Amino acid sequence: MKIRRILSVFLLTVLLVGLFCVPPAHALEDPDIQAAAALLVDAETGHVLYEKNAKMQHAPASLTKIMVALLVLEAVDRGELKMDEEITATTSSLAGLTPDSSTADIRAGETLTVENLMYCLLVVSANEVGAMLGERVCGPADKFVDRMNERAAELGCTQTHFINTSGFPDHYSSAWDVYLMIREAMKYPDFMRFCNTKSYTVPATNVSGPRELHTTNGLISNWRYLGYLYDGAAGIKTGTTPEAGRCLASTATRGDRTLISVVLGAGLSEDGRIMSFTETARLFDWGFDNWVYQTVLQQDQPQSVSVDLSKETDTVFVYPETNPQLLLPKDLDLENDPDFVCTVEKPDSVDAPVEAGQELGTVTITYRGEEYAKVPLLAAANVPVSRFLVARRTVMNYLSLYYVKLGLIVLAVLIVLLIVWGRLIRPRARRGGKRYRGRRR
Repeated sequence: MKIRRILSVFLLTVLLVGLFCVPPAHALEDPDIQAAAALLVDAETGHVLYEKNAKMQHAPASLTKIMVALLVLEAVDRGELKMDEEITATTSSLAGLTPDSSTADIRAGETLTVENLMYCLLVVSANEVGAMLGERVCGPADKFVDRMNERAAELGCTQTHFINTSGFPDHYSSAWDVYLMIREAMKYPDFMRFCNTKSYTVPATNVSGPRELHTTNGLISNWRYLGYLYDGAAGIKTGTTPEAGRCLASTATRGDRTLISVVLGAGLSEDGRIMSFTETARLFDWGFDNWVYQTVLQQDQPQSVSVDLSKETDTVFVYPETNPQLLLPKDLDLENDPDFVCTVEKPDSVDAPVEAGQELGTVTITYRGEEYAKVPLLAAANVPVSRFLVARRTVMNYLSLYYVKLGLIVLAVLIVLLIVWGRLIRPRARRGGKRYRGRRR
């Protein structure tokens, strides 16, 4: 019986501990992307949701053509180039093509418009097109490549160096640098129009009939590859070389959220699946499923600031100007996670008058050391000033000045000397003078 009682007490204790010791929410699970480097960024805010070796140098293969497209679009925007302008392929622009190069089968002397060439560049990744466009924008090929490197540096790309317009043979970049190029290129609507085209018919030219182009991106089309379509995917660019492996830059939209991903150096799975597509899809799922918009500022916990020079009140409450919705891990413990920090910056005190809505500080919200938002703190009410208190402070401030203090000290000393002279020295002098006159008589 005693053993049964002891066993019963032990089991009851275990049950109670299980009820009250609820484990905390699990940290965001790492998607463990199978690639040399990977990056996932929220398109609207630019916040990094996931990164793996994102700033490590890696061969980008044909993702290089993102920079080519950017320079062409910028030239069009400046009016130096037009989409309907015709460009003729030169022998120099076709030089260096190998049998395994991706091309649009453009021949020397063939004329196409800039728009036709942009489809060839971004839909089928035609290597000869980058050189053709580069010659038109900058002249000799090496000058255009120099401009590519200059523009990369201007964008903040620190791990990038281009040696040609095709990415074959390989030069180097990084997932982060590729993202910086994408972010800039996406400012031009034509960029995504070209990148997200599944198929395009190039009109007949002076040496060729119409030709059909089909995208190399399995996330947006089944024409080349079956089984990789991703709902909401759009563009951007594939790239494959033996040195670079399989690379893919892409975007995807779900609801009102758009994510940008870059995957470098993926391979083939054991069953032959193209992992640049599968890993990008997993990365998108992970981002959409695990990150949600959250309200982070508590309106029911007002801050206050001390107020001077007012007789009505000595404090004023402040409130956040906005209550931002921030994209954060859905299981984030806002109160206890050390990676989530709200830093309040406000003065110890302010002088009246204070107007309702006046900015009196800020709240800076950071997650994993990255600033997510900076929200002004505004005064909740008017606080009038007291003229008497202002006058008193003015007098006190004046009296606290060094030269005023010195003058007051000197004046005080003079007054003391005058008092001493008037009460002690002067009467004695008078009495002494009377005695002197008496002796003369």
